Amino acid sequence: MAEYGGARPAVGDWPSPTTRPPTMRDVAQAAGVSKALVSLVLRNAPGPSARSRTHVLAVAERIGYRPNRTASLLARRHNRHLGVVMALRDAFQAEMAEEVQAAADASGYEIVLSAVTRSRDERRAIETLLEFRCEALLLLGPESPSDELAALTGQAPVVVVGRRMRHPGVAVVRTDDGAGMRAVVEHLIGLGHRRISYVDGGSGAIAADRRGGYEAAMREHGLENEIRTVFGGATESDGVAAAEVLLAQGDLPTAIAAYNDHCALGVLERLARAGVDVPDRVSVTGYDDVPIAGMPHVGLTTVRHEARHQARLAVEAAIRRLEGVSTAARETVLPPRLLVRTSTAPPRHAEARR
Repeated sequence: MAEYGGARPAVGDWPSPTTRPPTMRDVAQAAGVSKALVSLVLRNAPGPSARSRTHVLAVAERIGYRPNRTASLLARRHNRHLGVVMALRDAFQAEMAEEVQAAADASGYEIVLSAVTRSRDERRAIETLLEFRCEALLLLGPESPSDELAALTGQAPVVVVGRRMRHPGVAVVRTDDGAGMRAVVEHLIGLGHRRISYVDGGSGAIAADRRGGYEAAMREHGLENEIRTVFGGATESDGVAAAEVLLAQGDLPTAIAAYNDHCALGVLERLARAGVDVPDRVSVTGYDDVPIAGMPHVGLTTVRHEARHQARLAVEAAIRRLEGVSTAARETVLPPRLLVRTSTAPPRHAEARR
């Protein structure tokens, strides 16, 4: 959301009283800020700086803007809309959004979806929902800094789904990602693996929890000298790149635990092109249990979140706050479930002894 930076743009051909009344969009254009910021200022909502408020109000007065009182009253009525932010390319978040829709339908609420894409970041996706006057925000696996997410609570109740976050104004529903990745590593160790590499997921909070689970499990089993983390990411291409790094090093581990299923699928694809058999030569695991992971030709060992349960709890948390039943932030942490499939097996004995 753009804040006023001090330079005053040219007014241009703004509407005059003899044509039509100026609108909020006209104020935004004249002030050189977003319409969302103008809306916050005119509603005296938290967020904008004092300088921005002064500037926007001065511009509104200068061009003759007058708020539509009838529209304002209508806008304040409950519209029973829950705003949902999701990453369009994330199969698990798509599944979660579908479950949120079902839970909202059952409670008499509608959802408004706002997608994060390559050309549309999370901040813009959230702004769109606020512009649509959604009564509460459900953020699926958000990557924005915690302070930015916390600041949203001054505009609407916020429920974060799938990510660890501690703030008195934010409700959280998630699974224990650290425990889930520990279960993955313990499964591999139980099969006899010792040289287990981890393909990381980046710098976000979810990635940090999963990386921490891998490292903790390795240390707990006396394998701290075998900890080996390779830069990766959340997509298939990230998994391909990580597998290329491991192949180039010339000494493949006996098992690879990937940040998520998409990344694991990229690892599988690159290993197949290199003639490395899975799981005979290298075992591979993922995380999230996206639909393709369970296909017989993939058979990816992974960790399942209970999407339906998380969605129901998230919608309930938002509605409780909207209806005044509870205003206290609450963190609900669900246990993950390991699903063992055909992509993991005991290591070759010679490889295991190395």
